[in-house]
Amino acid sequence: MKKLLVLTGISIILTSCSVNYGGYPIRNPYPTSTGGGSAANTEREYNELMKTYKSETAEVLTDLLNEADPSNPRTSLSVENASRCNMVLTISGNGYFKKVPIGAGKIGAVMVPKNQSYRLSGMLCNSSYQSTKFITSSYSIKITN
Repeated sequence: MKKLLVLTGISIILTSCSVNYGGYPIRNPYPTSTGGGSAANTEREYNELMKTYKSETAEVLTDLLNEADPSNPRTSLSVENASRCNMVLTISGNGYFKKVPIGAGKIGAVMVPKNQSYRLSGMLCNSSYQSTKFITSSYSIKITN
C-alpha cells in the first residue's frame, strides 16, 4: 500500500511538470516586417543600427555621377523615406542581406550587385512595406505612409 501511494505521488508530480524536450527558444531581438512589428520596435532597431551603420554615400554618388558604369558589377539603390517616421529597410537577395536605417524625410542608399532580384521590406509608421525588384542599374524609390 505504501509503495502504491509513493508511486502515485511521483506520477502526479511528473505529469504536472511542463517539459519541452528538444525545443529551443527562438530569440528574435527585433520584429520582422512580416508581422508583429510596431513603431516603438522599429524606432529601437533604427537607433541601434545608427550606432554601427556605415554609409555608402561616396560609392553611391560615384555610381550616379558616372551614369552606371557597365563594367562595375554593383549599382546603387536609393530609397527616400517621405514619411514622418524613421524606418529600417531590409534588403535581401541571392547572397546579399543588409539593414539600412533611413530617417524620416531622409534618403538611404546602398550599393548592391547588379542583375539580381531583391526583396525590400520594412515597417513605416506601423505599416508594413514589402516589394520585390529586379535591379539591373541604378534604382530609386520613394516610400510614403
